[in-house]
Amino acid sequence: MVWMTIFHFCFDLSHFGYWPQDFRHDPVWTVQRTAIVSLFLFCAGLGQAVAIDQGQGWARFGRRWAQIAGCALLVSAGSFAMFPRSFIYFGVLHGMAVMLLLTRASAGWGGGLWWAGAVALALPWGAQWALAGPLAEAAPYFNGWALNWLGLVSRKPFTEDYVPLLPWLGVMWWGLASGRWLLAHRPQWLQARLPVALRGLAVLGRWSLSYYMLHQPVLIGLLLAVGWVTRP
Repeated sequence: MVWMTIFHFCFDLSHFGYWPQDFRHDPVWTVQRTAIVSLFLFCAGLGQAVAIDQGQGWARFGRRWAQIAGCALLVSAGSFAMFPRSFIYFGVLHGMAVMLLLTRASAGWGGGLWWAGAVALALPWGAQWALAGPLAEAAPYFNGWALNWLGLVSRKPFTEDYVPLLPWLGVMWWGLASGRWLLAHRPQWLQARLPVALRGLAVLGRWSLSYYMLHQPVLIGLLLAVGWVTRP
């Protein structure tokens, strides 16, 4: 959560012209984004393993899922206000809402989760090759809005955040598989107490959705206030 906040603050600085950066192509930023999203989804999968182990039913899961889906819609609305030509229509929360349903339904696959995750991670590479070659005629359909949320595309859409089902479902599946393995073989690793210096950060994990939704409006508001105060 801290890494994400720093990343978004740098993005906001660039957006408002304080520190121009190429967030779409520069590996310094694209690699960080991949790592942050991977950690986010891996932890979500691991969290599902813990929730299932603690007996969380579908009703409680459904309430939490509805919060995520509702926040995804708010992200779309807010991003449309700021970036009407590249608003977020399938970002991390949209992807998470779909992935959580699939992850929950497949929680009983056992060791098969590792294989399913590997396939999910590999499929987009195969699709990119096929759509650029033998299946090129189908590329416009998979690249269009109706299907590009699957992630089987030959080119990424122009949007501020894009977290398609594939390959990212593979990351969440591996998080679920890791959590189930840890609970079965190393439960003490999940029960270890955080060092005193880091315990305050645990609050961000417990309120991750609320923090995610609030941190950008706060950062953007602060930068707008700075711009207003320092404006000649």
